[in-house]
Amino acid sequence: MTHRNIFIQSAFAVMLTTSFASSVIAQETFIEKVVASVNDEVVLNSELNERVLEITRRLEGGDQKMPSKDAVVSQVLEQLIIERIQLLKAKQAGIRYSDEEVNNAIATTAKRQNKTMEELLKEGEKGGITPTKFRQKVREQLLIGRVQEGNLNKRISISDQAIDNFLNTEEGRSWATPDVQLGHILLLVSSDSSKEEAAEVQEKILDLYFQAKNGKDFRSLAIAESQGQKSLNGGDMGWKKASQLPELFVAAIENISPGQISEPVRSDAGFHLIKLYNRRGGISENLVQQHNVQHILLTPNEIRNDKKTLSLLSKLRAEVLDGEHFTDIAKIHSEDIGTAMSGGSLGWSVPGQFVGEFEKIMNTINIGDISEPFKTQFGWHLLQVTERRKQDFSNTIKRSQARNTLKQKRFKEELQLWLKEVRDEAFVDIKL
Repeated sequence: MTHRNIFIQSAFAVMLTTSFASSVIAQETFIEKVVASVNDEVVLNSELNERVLEITRRLEGGDQKMPSKDAVVSQVLEQLIIERIQLLKAKQAGIRYSDEEVNNAIATTAKRQNKTMEELLKEGEKGGITPTKFRQKVREQLLIGRVQEGNLNKRISISDQAIDNFLNTEEGRSWATPDVQLGHILLLVSSDSSKEEAAEVQEKILDLYFQAKNGKDFRSLAIAESQGQKSLNGGDMGWKKASQLPELFVAAIENISPGQISEPVRSDAGFHLIKLYNRRGGISENLVQQHNVQHILLTPNEIRNDKKTLSLLSKLRAEVLDGEHFTDIAKIHSEDIGTAMSGGSLGWSVPGQFVGEFEKIMNTINIGDISEPFKTQFGWHLLQVTERRKQDFSNTIKRSQARNTLKQKRFKEELQLWLKEVRDEAFVDIKL
């Protein structure tokens, strides 16, 4: 081997070594720290820091006392883990939301706050959240909502007897129940906990109760200690109808005044403290508005995906706007077997009869107009309201509202249990 060849091989070896070393340094520079593994995914340190910063900024803008950084980090990490578990379930179920659906959700939120979508996104930017990140957060919340709804609806069944029993209660006899503004602290007790472990949690909730009674800020205690879904918002549940709350909560606040805190109460999920911030009376409605509705339903399938389904429905809408009868189009094209033969007629509606998105469109569209295509859990719809009327509070309407009220109560109760179950079932390795 010549000296020249030896030199070339040596130079190549040095270059290779240098390149490998640079690659390792680059990896060490850019690989993020993992703070938790959740099944096949991870929670990154950057996610944790970003969420902690977001929560801290929100708390600094309020009047409640800041909890310790460790308490915030612990709460935020647990929240990220629970969210990741639910997003994994959405992925496994093939649930998706298009960019258009995400934008519609943002626009709806903005309208509710008397703002434009652009104004809402700009507010997010001022808080350090880019429009892309804002949309991603909305998409994740939509996915989590769908997963919760899909899993909990299977667990909730409201019988006619349960409705009868509810209507025979004082609450059921009067729909004009007061609104209440509540704060909530929850300490979880696992279903397989020993008596000693449950007693420790009970002792801790009693300690929090006496701290709050002696002037400790309830919101700060909730942020630092609560394991409920609203913990990072200071346990604030906002304004609720008493009829929307679990019976346990209604009983806890029945004999206390605004500003007071209930004694600890026990449920299947754990121990609760409830603070009654305020109470206000409701207004009784003797009449309800009904809508005479017809619709066209198309359901995506293996051959026709979401995009093609939306395209076909937009074409059908154009045909109706050009003079074709809605009923004729529905008879030919609608895939709702129960209504297609009658031209898509759903008849006169009662409040709570349809899913949320359907009712929202139905309540806001002008009589005779054809809605833009919109999506529910059943598929893509076109909707037309042909008439509206005010009707007396009939027995059918009362039973429908009672069923919906009972379902909402059960949903809140079952949600805590379900979240605890999926958390226990998941493989979680906290590395922080």
